[in-house]
Amino acid sequence: NDDRILFTRDQGGNEQNHLYVRELDGSERDLTPGAKLKASFAGWEPDGNAFYVSTNERDPKYFDLYRYDAKSYARTLVYQNETGRTVSAISRDGRWLALDKPNTTSDSDVYLYNVQTRETKHISQHGGTASYSAEDFDPESKRLLFATNDGGEFTRIRAYDLATGNVSDVEQADWDIAGTGYSRNGRHRISYVNEDGSIRMRVVDSASEKPVALPKTSGGEMRGAVFSPSGSLVAFYVNGDRSPNNLYVHDFRSKKTTQLTRSLSPEIDPNDLVEAEVVRFKSFDGTVIPSIFYKPKGASNANKVPAVVYVHGGPGGQTMRGYSAQIQYLVNHGYAVLGINNRGSSGYGKTFFTADDRKHGHEPLWDCVEAKTWLASLGWVDPERIGIMGGSYGGYMTLAAMAFRPEAFKVGIDIFGVSNWIRTLESIPPYWESQRKALYDEIGDPVKDKAFLTATSPLFHAANIRKPLMVIQGANDPRVIKPESDEIVEAVRKNKVEVEYVVFAE
Repeated sequence: NDDRILFTRDQGGNEQNHLYVRELDGSERDLTPGAKLKASFAGWEPDGNAFYVSTNERDPKYFDLYRYDAKSYARTLVYQNETGRTVSAISRDGRWLALDKPNTTSDSDVYLYNVQTRETKHISQHGGTASYSAEDFDPESKRLLFATNDGGEFTRIRAYDLATGNVSDVEQADWDIAGTGYSRNGRHRISYVNEDGSIRMRVVDSASEKPVALPKTSGGEMRGAVFSPSGSLVAFYVNGDRSPNNLYVHDFRSKKTTQLTRSLSPEIDPNDLVEAEVVRFKSFDGTVIPSIFYKPKGASNANKVPAVVYVHGGPGGQTMRGYSAQIQYLVNHGYAVLGINNRGSSGYGKTFFTADDRKHGHEPLWDCVEAKTWLASLGWVDPERIGIMGGSYGGYMTLAAMAFRPEAFKVGIDIFGVSNWIRTLESIPPYWESQRKALYDEIGDPVKDKAFLTATSPLFHAANIRKPLMVIQGANDPRVIKPESDEIVEAVRKNKVEVEYVVFAE
């Protein structure tokens, strides 16, 4: 309720975030001091007199929840995590916590914790594979909204009545509902639908569930809505293919919408950038692969251009529409870019999402090779100049393409990609403990599945790589550690293959 600012910051890109406060005199104070801990802001109490913080200072594997007094910063333990159930929502009356627990990357559960009695209740019993995740408690602290794809392909919103245990449907769409939550005064509920690679924002009146008319904007999708305490104003971002986030404020009383920022550099003409389009092609086995496609200006059958297959991170990520400086830079320099959503990508249903389990380095890679075939069929893409690139899991896919399908692509750009699955899975940060078994289930156990992981790790097949490679790595990356890049670079250079290695200090 004043001008102090809470913010998080890590040290040199190590992802060991601490929570800080910027005091009224401009000084900074670390509210979560200590070495080798990770902390995050977990929300305010409605009156602003206290806030919540999650931290793994007690046990590096699990995050506990504390309540901090906003004036004195004195804290009390609210929930001690001993089982990998992570706090994902806090009721406004402070009595209830919602806990999420991943079982696999496609199966998860929700638990309800009573702060007063310290009792935990499993509220998502289910058979088969289904994802459950808590979203938000209603303003009266009577219902918990949660997302689930149990019984269907796509995620919908349901409500659990805290008093009776009854479950009811709240909202569904023909695509995944990516999230929902209430405004500060509880008058509105905001949802986001992941609609074929685009985000569609919905706002309803909380009492009636009737849609609230939103202002019409051009140039992109509305995201990140935040209502004022009174509910008469809403701030939101508009993000488009040709412009990064711009902040707007809409006044429901005057019906006036004001743009507050112009984020695109004035040195860049938006007319030089391109709009993306959603395309689909059939892979080797008939599976339809959705992708986000960027065509450079001036490309034609008479003026063939090079192309790049761009693979997202994950596994289980998704390439979506929206501004990407990296992609627009490539397109502006004459490259067609296909942001492939190979099998295993999120956003296209439960079956598609699980289609890559225990198949990394095989079917998802073959989707990327089929993407090259599709690009070459367009007529205006030069089939002899098609490369592949990606970061993290996308970097792995790049290295896998170079090692397991060395004939396919002209060049590869690996951005902090996994080269050795065994080492990566063994070096998972301790605070990933709740996801560790889920990753083992999807990718492989470094002990039990060592032979399989060796067969699908590009480092052990680097002798097959014979096309030029660029490798980009952060020296302090805690997820994909530097030896992953060091060793693949050394191994490929032994083949007398051109490798450009770029290491960033942080």
